Amino acid sequence: MKKVFLLLIMALIVGACDDGFEELNVNPTKSAQIASANKLTALEKYISSERYDNWRAGMIYQSTMMQHIATTAGYWSGDKYTWNRGYASSLLDRYYGNAIKTAQDLIVQLDEEESPEEMKAIARILRVFAFSRITDLHGDVPYSEAGKAVIDGIFLPKYDKQSDIYADMLKELEESAAALSSGTSEFGAADVIYGGDQAKWKRLANSLMLRLGLRLIKVDAAASQAWATKAIAGGVMTSNEDIFFLKHDQDNRNGISEVFDADGNPRMSDTFINFLKDGNDPRLPILAARRSDGSTEVADLIGFPNGLDSALLLELTGEENTDNYAEPNRAILAGFDAPMIFQTYAEVEFMLAEANVRWGLAGDAETHYNNGVTAAMKQLALFSDAAIIEDDAIATYLTDNPYDAANAIEQISTQYWAATFLNEYETFSNWRRTGFPVLTPVNYPGNETGGTIPRRLTYSESEASVNAENYAAAVAAQGPDVLTTRVWWDVQ
Repeated sequence: MKKVFLLLIMALIVGACDDGFEELNVNPTKSAQIASANKLTALEKYISSERYDNWRAGMIYQSTMMQHIATTAGYWSGDKYTWNRGYASSLLDRYYGNAIKTAQDLIVQLDEEESPEEMKAIARILRVFAFSRITDLHGDVPYSEAGKAVIDGIFLPKYDKQSDIYADMLKELEESAAALSSGTSEFGAADVIYGGDQAKWKRLANSLMLRLGLRLIKVDAAASQAWATKAIAGGVMTSNEDIFFLKHDQDNRNGISEVFDADGNPRMSDTFINFLKDGNDPRLPILAARRSDGSTEVADLIGFPNGLDSALLLELTGEENTDNYAEPNRAILAGFDAPMIFQTYAEVEFMLAEANVRWGLAGDAETHYNNGVTAAMKQLALFSDAAIIEDDAIATYLTDNPYDAANAIEQISTQYWAATFLNEYETFSNWRRTGFPVLTPVNYPGNETGGTIPRRLTYSESEASVNAENYAAAVAAQGPDVLTTRVWWDVQ
């Protein structure tokens, strides 16, 4: 009996010790939830991303397909229209696990915490931007169920039709713009893009609306005009102070700059160099430098043809060394603290010029064109004081290269192509939308496209096995998972 009594006493003591055990094992100095402000900062940096996808999807594929960059290196697949599935899916592989997941988590947290609508609006705008990059590059993609593994236990998301994704993204931008005022967001300094300036976020929402609205021009011209009209009425970017970009530093390095640091192969495409030279463009010595000695003298800046490897170069020119060709000007463009640019005032002005040409919207096309060229040249100062272009040089350029109403869409789109150098996601999308500039395709031996410029990048190879049912449904709906399949808005 004594033993039973002792066991009973011990059980009561142990039971008493369990009371409050969970509280004792929680660190009172550590938050159970990451602050929403910290998540916003992380989200903005995730959108800029890292070397991995900026190198592969951004530079290796899109910069060379769009003939900003050229190289003989065989692994630069986009220069030759060859297919490296891991490179082609690199944006998907990084964005879904980082930017998309963080955006979804942040929006849920802001709802749970009953945060002000303006905070939710900023998160929603960033979410739209991230998804717009993904869907524009790939077409039908996981959207409505994406990033919800923790939130809703959805580990194998379905692929939404791009037409449905666009409808929701435009709705999100419209509602987000309406929720923003002229005050300062409670995110404050945690917003490392606009410092919580709601008016700038509102103008960004409308500017992105204009971009996505114009994306519909080939598939639904009436809807394109309606969304452009709505965006312009809501108020778009008004100066280079509104540029949507992320400042980088040594602790958070620019991913494209890391590409240039790691890879000495990129050269400036002769397509791009010849365009700049033909117009006596003052941007040329800022954007390009000779590889061998860093010279920025115009006579020394020779562009390199796209679609060559070392053997073809030797066969066609007798050359083996590409050091006498121009490369991106590392002294100005390649600092680890260089800005990562997502959308600019210059782009908006070119879109306003186009909207005027197409539908008579937004005032005078020539004025918007001139504003766009001016802003595109001025925005280079974001990189360095050495990139400042003086007003008289810009005025001379516009005098020598005046607005041409007879070829307005081509001229505007070609300037857009020049202005989006290094923002190759937008370069590729706008080229598919407008068809300008007219680029001469390459026909590299063994290419995957029959010698035509790719129209999209492909899905992750792992999706075909891990998320096989949803992947198969997407391919059946959109078309083969190859480089030549067109996305919904890119109709012929």
